[in-house]
Amino acid sequence: MTMPEGCERVLPEAVGRRDTFDALVIRTDFGDDAAWHAVVGELRRPWGPDGEFPAGALVVDDPAWSEATADEVLAAVEGDDFLSVVFLADRHTMESPVRAALALSTTWEDESHLDPVYYQELLDAPEPREFRAVPGEVHAVHVNVTLGNRGFEEFAAAASREPDQVLRPS
Repeated sequence: MTMPEGCERVLPEAVGRRDTFDALVIRTDFGDDAAWHAVVGELRRPWGPDGEFPAGALVVDDPAWSEATADEVLAAVEGDDFLSVVFLADRHTMESPVRAALALSTTWEDESHLDPVYYQELLDAPEPREFRAVPGEVHAVHVNVTLGNRGFEEFAAAASREPDQVLRPS
């Protein structure tokens, strides 16, 4: 899809000023407003074992991001040294009964350039770049990865153990 003339995929200035603990969620599918409002409603709910933490999310709801790819989003957030994970509300999110967002690691690196003689172990088991999570898990993933309590790969592994490959509260 080509973007409408005059549209540019630029993140709002608020992204650079967001609280470190606010998850960044970018809407890339604009085909179902009801589904999107359901996702946002879930993102606004307090989270934690007893709902003790306030929800903090910076939501980018701009049609300029329509059908943006994971690579385009990662390129846009590349300069944010304090962002470890970004979430996309894409077509899959809107069509999924659980509204599973796509979690993307901003620290994932393409390892295709590595010399296989010296880096075979890394090449055989690269860190995951993405996984799906229900909106209720977005905050837990973002905060724990940001603080270093758990790695992105741990959440990805937990998602991969689910029958539908979607991370849910444990």
